[in-house]
Amino acid sequence: MKAEAFLFGGVALFFAGTAALYGAWSGEPAGTAALVIAFGMGGVVAFFCAVQYRRRGVRAQDRRDAEVADGAGPVAFFPDESPWPVVTALGFALAATGVVFGLWLFLIGCGVLARGVFGMVFQYADR
Repeated sequence: MKAEAFLFGGVALFFAGTAALYGAWSGEPAGTAALVIAFGMGGVVAFFCAVQYRRRGVRAQDRRDAEVADGAGPVAFFPDESPWPVVTALGFALAATGVVFGLWLFLIGCGVLARGVFGMVFQYADR
């Protein structure tokens, strides 16, 4: 994942430079915020790819002398059905509705949303 890390790192640097120049010259906060968020998203993907490269090492796709058969083996882990995306969506819907109807519903929605995200993140932690 070394090539992917460099690619998304370049994308993040592009958006960082663009955000700095756009923010200095235009003075418009909405566009600057959008470019900063684009920089953050590119940086997160680049960081993830770099960490995976460090953990797993060189893949067959990273080597120029690799054959097609070098990449053979199990493709990936495909999880069974999970209830946590539904819980997360319900929590987000409750939190968004709570913005309109009151703080009490918003707090309940945030709790359900946190549980759903926690469940998705740690569902296969022991795998």
